[in-house]
Amino acid sequence: MGRLLAIDYGSKRTGIAVTDEMQIIASGLTTVETKMLIPFLKTYCAAESVELFLIGLPKQMNNELSESEPLILKFIDRLKKEIPQISIERVDERFTSKMAFQTMIASGLKKKQRQNKALVDEISATLILQSYLHNK
Repeated sequence: MGRLLAIDYGSKRTGIAVTDEMQIIASGLTTVETKMLIPFLKTYCAAESVELFLIGLPKQMNNELSESEPLILKFIDRLKKEIPQISIERVDERFTSKMAFQTMIASGLKKKQRQNKALVDEISATLILQSYLHNK
């Protein structure tokens, strides 16, 4: 069984989270500059067994796709070409950024630490992954 890898895609930074090999525990992995995302994923997938990419599906409250969706679709097309052996599924990512921020507050992080957008992205990816695991 391979790991599940969740991606919270952003135009500048992308948060990444993974499961353990038994696909039980979701953990934040890192945040990567989006322009370095494909090389990072290729390196990671060469070192670790990854079974599935989970990519956030950004929806608005009215259920319409957000303005970032075209960028994500372009990334998905490239990902399919670069790493075709790993399947891709989409996961609704509504509220993950707000939930990530609330998680940071609840865990006692100071205001300066909560302003770390890279950490918010990584936590958001972890929430996407946890949501998938919960509904699996």
